[in-house]
Amino acid sequence: MTEFLFSAASLEDTDRLAAALAEFLPAGTVVSLCGTLGAGKTRLTQGMAAFWGIDPERVVSPTFVLCQQYEGAKTLVHLDAYRLHDDDEFLELGAEEFFDSPAITVVEWGDRVVDCLPRERVEIEIDVVDDTRRQFRLNSRGQKYVSTIEQIATKLAASAEPGV
Repeated sequence: MTEFLFSAASLEDTDRLAAALAEFLPAGTVVSLCGTLGAGKTRLTQGMAAFWGIDPERVVSPTFVLCQQYEGAKTLVHLDAYRLHDDDEFLELGAEEFFDSPAITVVEWGDRVVDCLPRERVEIEIDVVDDTRRQFRLNSRGQKYVSTIEQIATKLAASAEPGV
């Protein structure tokens, strides 16, 4: 499975997706998050951080700082490409060094710097359905993360069953 569609009816559903991502993303994964302002990119990142023992309140949108690094059970690097003017500005953040590290690197607005991202990555597109509902489309770019997407889909399907 290279693509998985997840419907979140609440923030709790977004948190379930974040926990599944955090559980199964292998070290060194680059995650590109795409969606409009307020779609839930930072909320998803906060949920992954919480799973790794990082205080989610410390994880804020890096729009003005552009790059944040957090230490927990896994290292989380949080980049934001929203205010960048070009690919060179993104690369000046040291993105390639993060991509080559064991950290999980999350790039908000990854669609703005797609030519700078590794060929093998996880892409998550977030569509706002209404005030509380979101549609998440997870894609494995390349073959490296196909099994990761399958594990996440299986975990979420199991946790959606009654009594689980």
